[in-house]
Amino acid sequence: MTTPALSATVKKYLPWVVASALFMEQLDSTIVNTAVPAMAANLHVTPLSLKTVVASYILSFAVCIPVSGWMADRFGTRRVFAAAIAVFTISSMLCGLALNVPMLVAARIVQGVGAAMMMPVGRLTIIRSFPKAELLQAMNFVIIPALIGPLLGPTVGGIIVHFLPWRVIFFVNLPIGLAAQFLIHRYMPDYRGDAPRPLDVTGFVLFGAGSALISWLLEIFGEHFISVNATGLLLLLAFVLLGAYVWHAREIPHPLLRLSLFKVRTYRIAVLGGFITRFGIAGMPFLLPLLYQVGFGMPAWESGLLMMPGALAAMGMKTLCPAILRRFGYRRVLVVNTVMGGVITGLFALIGAGTPIVLIVILSLGRGFLNSLQFSSMNSMAYADIEDKDTSTASTLASSLQQMSASFGLAGGSLIAGWFLGHHLQSDHAAVTLALHHAFLTLGAFTILSSMTFWTLRANDGESVSNAHVEKKPKKSSRR
Repeated sequence: MTTPALSATVKKYLPWVVASALFMEQLDSTIVNTAVPAMAANLHVTPLSLKTVVASYILSFAVCIPVSGWMADRFGTRRVFAAAIAVFTISSMLCGLALNVPMLVAARIVQGVGAAMMMPVGRLTIIRSFPKAELLQAMNFVIIPALIGPLLGPTVGGIIVHFLPWRVIFFVNLPIGLAAQFLIHRYMPDYRGDAPRPLDVTGFVLFGAGSALISWLLEIFGEHFISVNATGLLLLLAFVLLGAYVWHAREIPHPLLRLSLFKVRTYRIAVLGGFITRFGIAGMPFLLPLLYQVGFGMPAWESGLLMMPGALAAMGMKTLCPAILRRFGYRRVLVVNTVMGGVITGLFALIGAGTPIVLIVILSLGRGFLNSLQFSSMNSMAYADIEDKDTSTASTLASSLQQMSASFGLAGGSLIAGWFLGHHLQSDHAAVTLALHHAFLTLGAFTILSSMTFWTLRANDGESVSNAHVEKKPKKSSRR
């Protein structure tokens, strides 16, 4: 991609431009999670069945992300980013106007398409604008304002659905989208590809169809009865489609997702290891509001307040993350932190209706700290050894797998909870609580096992991003 010279003003405010879009996307996601029980009551469906509303957004997000890098190279980062904000904002309005679940799901799919352009193109712009030595700080700076969304989302969503119709939660995005458009046109640099590559339509169909089919099977398995043979055949078809994409990607010069990037060891560990770890983490934001509202009978606003400490802790960890990674290194941090994250996920199984609020807050703070450190470490290490010419395709591939793992984690977490619930009614508070407790234990154990993916890291991996080598040089020269 062509990298134009950036003025000091643009470089100063660019992180805020990207953060404004991430703020809107994160605010929307967390508001919807908190409002699920109220939406279910109004639309006359069960809360767990509304995972389709959440999963459809994540699924379309994952399916459409692969074309974001190609679009940025072809049309420029500023134009694509602005169009993505517009699509997201308009579809948010359509979500608020939906009359039933199918209409809401359709609008959420369009919303996911807009989000699919926002996050990877914004991340790509940051990666192209800052040298590797400044990348960790720049990415964390972007995430800190964006985390205000999860901080405010549960509370704002809870207050809205408690006092106002749930549809209002989607209209919140309208003024934010307009403000983001102003920032984009003023401060967003316009990176383009030096030699725009053709769109790999065949690869898009193969990869999109395979990943969509797997997520759809996970979703319907918990809600409908289909034969074992039909499930097996559809699952086999999904893997055949993804396998066909792998073969296809090796045979053409410009594949949709360039799998040869996995030859870079640190990128492979960060992205594939992150895929497995996110699978165990992604279901929690959906399951916790169900525990508080359906299991414990809390009102939506109180459930929203209990989700705030995790987001607040995540913001605080972003300021500590660079120093922690410089001091202990990526290998030690990722191995230990993943295990601790799994343990604290399992500890949520000890929470009951009579548990003191202060203990729930402490657990939420710990979960927020650990998840924030986990994501910052995995996301930044992925680009430690990636060459500048490969940043576009590397960002696209990483974003695609991250969102696919989030979709699988959401569907998997809901499926586990539904399996443990069995034939009990979702109005049975004790049965719902017990089922969610078992789901937390299962997701925690899976997260702990996923720490094995980071054991192959070396002690000095990621130093180009964490700046650990800068601290080592003075010590070495002083001995001379």
